[in-house]
Amino acid sequence: MVCSKMYSALTGSRFDFDTNVTGSMQNLKKRVIISVEQALTLTYTTQRCVQLGWRVIRVEPTPIHGLERKGDPNRYIGRRVAGEDRHSYFVSTNVGKEALAIDLKQPEGRELLRHLICELDADVFCNNTLPIRHQQLGIDYESLQGCKPDLIWCCISALGLSYPDVPGYDPVMQALCGYMDLTGHADGPPLLCGIPLVDLRAGDEAFAQILLALMEREQTGSGKKIDISMAQAAISWLHTFLPMLDMGSPPEDLKRSGNQHRQFVPVNAYAASDGYMYVAIGSDVQWKRLTSQPMFASLKQDDLRTNAGRKAQSADLHRRIEEITRRHTTKQLADVFVKAGIAHSRITPIEDVWSLDFVQRHALCTHTPDGRTVRLPPAPVATEYLHRQDNKLSFAPAYAEHTDSILQEAGFSASRIAILREQGVVA
Repeated sequence: MVCSKMYSALTGSRFDFDTNVTGSMQNLKKRVIISVEQALTLTYTTQRCVQLGWRVIRVEPTPIHGLERKGDPNRYIGRRVAGEDRHSYFVSTNVGKEALAIDLKQPEGRELLRHLICELDADVFCNNTLPIRHQQLGIDYESLQGCKPDLIWCCISALGLSYPDVPGYDPVMQALCGYMDLTGHADGPPLLCGIPLVDLRAGDEAFAQILLALMEREQTGSGKKIDISMAQAAISWLHTFLPMLDMGSPPEDLKRSGNQHRQFVPVNAYAASDGYMYVAIGSDVQWKRLTSQPMFASLKQDDLRTNAGRKAQSADLHRRIEEITRRHTTKQLADVFVKAGIAHSRITPIEDVWSLDFVQRHALCTHTPDGRTVRLPPAPVATEYLHRQDNKLSFAPAYAEHTDSILQEAGFSASRIAILREQGVVA
């Protein structure tokens, strides 16, 4: 590894990492991620790294003159939880991380970042800054790879590095990529998905590509440049839509259809006497099993035996099914669907999701500085690291909370840190 000596007078101590990570990755060392991150998509990526037991250091800007609030704008979204700079929207994707603040607009700040990448032996550098600003801030691949050739560099942006001046947030990407045209009722306006799907889709893709790059580096010893386009990641999910346009499906067959599946019938939400039930019939055999149950025997007729026949009468069939379901509770309906082997679920209110058994078993948690417990969504897959931690992660860091400790680890004396702070290089 080549490491430029920006601060040659400083001693560079290496961090001694635990070599156990998770499952099939037990032979890999604990990775170090340095990330210039804000908002959701990249903080979700690096949160997945935290769940593997990796060290994630988030870099935020020093205070901006004239602005009262500092750092990631997401720190101030939602209800206040801990101090002024940790509100509810910020917490979940930032638990288990460290935070420092560097002014990358100053040459000394850019030099400091390169020094930290080398002295902390960072494996991955991430950012979701507008690409047109990369060179100005010294966070472009070429600048950072020059001081550490095996560095894996990952950027998430709206349309990728080929469109460096295009900003993007999840709702705008949903609009651009056709998601909103597919979401909502047929006779209603386009709608946003209920969760920020594009942010999370791009974040997961970045995580996957980082893992792949680390595997490749084990073989080649080389770093890699990873360019994640939120839009491209989003459109990559449209397998059951875009290709069908080239295979005879008119656009109106693919557009908004409410809770109904566009191809399989009946797949829909139906009102019960005490809520809503979602039912999915995926084959003619399943339909036969359903109509063999006394509750739905009235639907057993020859012209409904096939999916094509049911699709031709879908509006009437959905009406007839709901006439049945409205007369029964969700529990009564579930009992019948279980007997028939039909995929189904009561539509769970968001406040009841915590009560689901598999969520209770795998949910993570953190504790606020004043001792309150905050439950967190489970990791996508349980990991050895989380098991060893009893599924508990440290609370999201305050703005610049670890600046001093990280700089000291990288060889800076207290007096040197004080000078950097006085110069506005760090906060």
